[in-house]
Amino acid sequence: MAEAAVKERRKRNASATRAELVAVATEEFAEKGLAGARVEEIASRTATSKHMIYYHFGSKDGLYRAVLEQAYDEFRIAEGSLDYDDLPALDALTALVGATFDVHARRPQIVRIIMAENINCGEQIHSIDSFQQRELALDTMRRILDRGAADGTLRSGLDPLQVHLTVSALCFHYIANVHTFGHVFEIDAHSSTEMETRREEIIATIVNRCAK
Repeated sequence: MAEAAVKERRKRNASATRAELVAVATEEFAEKGLAGARVEEIASRTATSKHMIYYHFGSKDGLYRAVLEQAYDEFRIAEGSLDYDDLPALDALTALVGATFDVHARRPQIVRIIMAENINCGEQIHSIDSFQQRELALDTMRRILDRGAADGTLRSGLDPLQVHLTVSALCFHYIANVHTFGHVFEIDAHSSTEMETRREEIIATIVNRCAK
């Protein structure tokens, strides 16, 4: 009994250590990229050591891949946090688009990491075998579109993948370019007013595309 409790405590401690390392590494990789981030700096910002990074992830690349996988999973989990099946299809689509924009706006660090990974031609993402939440977004979108087509509020024949990619593209584009947009168009692009305006515009674009 005591041995089982010790094992469970060690398991919880290991999970907490991994979570802390991934959280700190997300900030470090977002700021400095894979090449510029240093394992020593990441370890110094946690309650653990450089040794534990290698123990849990094998290498700096392994830690980066864990950050990248967590980044995508975080998007999918945030998008799936509402019970869309309880909403009318059009309301569910509106809520899903809004949730997608919100997680992009809330986590610009993740946007920067994904931008860097694409600049590097997806060098590290090809080493990730699976994404735990990959199907969640498409399943959610598929159910919404199917219900909308059945009740006549949404167009039939919409491709869940294409709608999802359009939503992601619109949300990602604004957050990825928020600094330059602010300068070029002389707006406070980070302000809650501009963020809300952009959010509503993206929702309207998707709803108008999908509504019957």
